Amino acid sequence: MTYDRTVRVDSDFTTTVAAVREALAAQGFGVLTEIDVTATLKAKLDHEMEDYLILGACNPPLAHRALAADRAIGLLLPCNVVVRREGDHTLVQALDPHTMVAFTGLEALRPVAQEATALLDAALASLVKDN
Repeated sequence: MTYDRTVRVDSDFTTTVAAVREALAAQGFGVLTEIDVTATLKAKLDHEMEDYLILGACNPPLAHRALAADRAIGLLLPCNVVVRREGDHTLVQALDPHTMVAFTGLEALRPVAQEATALLDAALASLVKDN
């Protein structure tokens, strides 16, 4: 099972991060958390790595519906979106929302996962279209 939805863009990392934030917002997602993996690993382990940022995105109506179906689903929220450099490209990867259904086996989550997938796919597609 593939658990990610990925697009490759030609823009630089900083430009891509800004575009991802805009694309998510246009689909009703806010960014609740941000983890700069590159800076964290450098500070804690003195490890050098490529630009790598994890954005914790949330669409409140979808989160509400998912939590109504299963209170423990918060363990799989928010929707994580990774922006990272790979060679001369930037990858944008989102966790496939259908992973919630596959992992939990709860059919009540399927409509939420379908809607979240459509919104995330629209956000990802806009990054490629604008590229």
